[in-house]
Amino acid sequence: MKKKIIIIGAGPAGLTAAYELLKEKDYDPIILEESDFIGGISRTATYHGNRMDIGGHRFFSKDERVTDLWKELMPIQGSPSKDDIALDIHKELSSGGPNPEKEERVMLLRKRVSRIFYLRKFFDYPISLKFRTFKNMGFRRTMKAGFGYMGSVFHKRKEDSLENFYINRFGKPLYQMFFEDYTEKLWGVHPRNISADWGAQRVKGLSLSKAIWNVLKKPFVRNSKKQETSLIEQFLYPKKGPGQLYEIMADEIQKKGGTILLNAKVDKILLEDNKIKAVEACINGERKTFEGDAFISSMPIKDLIESIGKENCSDEVYHIATQLPYRDFITVGLLLDKLKIKNETKMKTFNNIVPDCWIYVQERDVKLGRIQVFNNWSPYMVEDFEHKIWIGLEYFCTEGDDMWNSSDEDFIKFAVNELKKIDIIEDEKDVLDATRIKVKKAYPAYFGTYQEFDKVKNYLDTIDNLYCVGRNGQHRYNNMDHSMVTAMVACELIKQGNKDKSSLWSVNTEKSYHETKEK
Repeated sequence: MKKKIIIIGAGPAGLTAAYELLKEKDYDPIILEESDFIGGISRTATYHGNRMDIGGHRFFSKDERVTDLWKELMPIQGSPSKDDIALDIHKELSSGGPNPEKEERVMLLRKRVSRIFYLRKFFDYPISLKFRTFKNMGFRRTMKAGFGYMGSVFHKRKEDSLENFYINRFGKPLYQMFFEDYTEKLWGVHPRNISADWGAQRVKGLSLSKAIWNVLKKPFVRNSKKQETSLIEQFLYPKKGPGQLYEIMADEIQKKGGTILLNAKVDKILLEDNKIKAVEACINGERKTFEGDAFISSMPIKDLIESIGKENCSDEVYHIATQLPYRDFITVGLLLDKLKIKNETKMKTFNNIVPDCWIYVQERDVKLGRIQVFNNWSPYMVEDFEHKIWIGLEYFCTEGDDMWNSSDEDFIKFAVNELKKIDIIEDEKDVLDATRIKVKKAYPAYFGTYQEFDKVKNYLDTIDNLYCVGRNGQHRYNNMDHSMVTAMVACELIKQGNKDKSSLWSVNTEKSYHETKEK
């Protein structure tokens, strides 16, 4: 008889778990998804024929299991894409791979370009030691940054906050220029009040000393077989955004006999003898009970503990979990005639727009956090790619605050005015169409009761048949590939009947930067 596995959430982790389990005939996975769409924050939203990647998702992983799964679902392009043809760009294409001009199920090879926008100028991300960096900073700022960095070399601060984590690696002036304000925009609190854990996970090996060392060693490593690059230079990307891959995965799950139920909000978990016996969900107004042999949860830890109930855990665990902080997210999609900012790089782009996938906005006088240029993610994301520019303006907020509660019309007007203010666009007349999308609990945060999160984790580990996966399921700012790995590890533990969850919680705790590679 097949073992029934109940999976909460149809994001990358939940879908991966079901897909992996169905590779064997012994399991019957049922996915319960609260929303009416597939992919979680990795979905692709469509508005008037233009597609939006919610949050931006580069498909890159050091884990071959994940890369192989991506390519299994969507093979890498074997012919040039629309913009490659127009710009006469040559890439190492996959022999026999699909033609993106003719086929839908195809992964594109894309160039990674992300920069910081500060002082109304562009800076490399991560910070480079190019002449243009110093020119943009000016003599005074450059000297101040240099002396500040030297001070950080000889005087290390105790890394008891994210602020000190950054200062130890870049010096205080560079931290204040390129990290302080953006980080506060992202989290809504000052970096001095955020755990250094976030930096250890997301920034890891990046530092100014590494940038200096890379410049010094460059002439001597041309023939070296083992060379580290600070960040990935190329990544895979589904033709029509990340949601396309997860929609394909969902179709495959259902073809293989798995079940996916949308609008199914799990709000009660029934425990018996240190095991989950069943979960209750509200599906289109009707309550249903789902019994299972094992349960995989990617729902936010806060919601998970509330569903378990105060009567089943200590007051301390309940308080820590239900007070865990999150940051919510707003994207404004704008269809434009043109941008005011110009492409001053040597990179070829269609209509010579800026080459960036992401632009990190460090300017202090706006609340805007990041800009996505969807044309550069994939030409197939934009309905009129030849003539229009489709961008996403990203704001970080907290559910219930002024930004969250403002009307779509008012917020779009506010966002457009911010773009004008920092000289990204010339005039609101350049905006042809606009939409707004709000996302709850997009980012699990590393402050507040997070400091005591281990007590919650230890309690959850006492529930023998519960496996927590994904970004919200582990309250960890995982990237998409790490979320998928947590699901793979959970499936391995279920198949082995292993109650030790330590390998599950240790995913993405390595000290090397997760977008660093060796070649």
